[in-house]
Amino acid sequence: MYQNHSEGQTPDEAMLVQKAIGHDASAFGRLYDMHIDRVYRHIYYRVGNEAEAEDLTQQVFLKAWEAIDRYRKTASPFIAWLMTISHNLVVDFYRTRKDRAYLEAEVLVDDSTLSPERATEAGFEQQRLRRAVLQLGGDEQQVVILRFMEGFEFAEIASLLKKKEGNVRVILHRALVKLHNILGKEGSES
Repeated sequence: MYQNHSEGQTPDEAMLVQKAIGHDASAFGRLYDMHIDRVYRHIYYRVGNEAEAEDLTQQVFLKAWEAIDRYRKTASPFIAWLMTISHNLVVDFYRTRKDRAYLEAEVLVDDSTLSPERATEAGFEQQRLRRAVLQLGGDEQQVVILRFMEGFEFAEIASLLKKKEGNVRVILHRALVKLHNILGKEGSES
């Protein structure tokens, strides 16, 4: 799993990135293996459809391979660069779609220790939270997903969004207030 170092990369990852920049397909393949699950989870949370998420995830890595020459490790960690590509692809994906059916997509509960009743209840809560998160604005949605779904640190999110760390904290605070209000209204309407 991704480890947090001063520049956001492990020494092994930094070496793989340098080799990949030199068009070493094997090194890029190892980077792919290191990050595919995280990129897929991020995209799946945004689109809610397995097939679409798989397709978009593959597009992220294809675009990354095609643009690897333009990656600069001083700009942001490699995973943040991949997340920027994935964010842009998800935005493009929704620009080309007319429907908003992704909001109704089923979110799977992956805890086999829950009773069927608790698993169903957890699934409903997960779906309710997902719908609420998707009602947030672009930066707010991104910050919430990156912080709570992907476990990014504030500095990493700031680097990814090209904002100051303090701004990211403010965006997160505002997003959480909005989520609280959205979920409160939803709960009172039930």
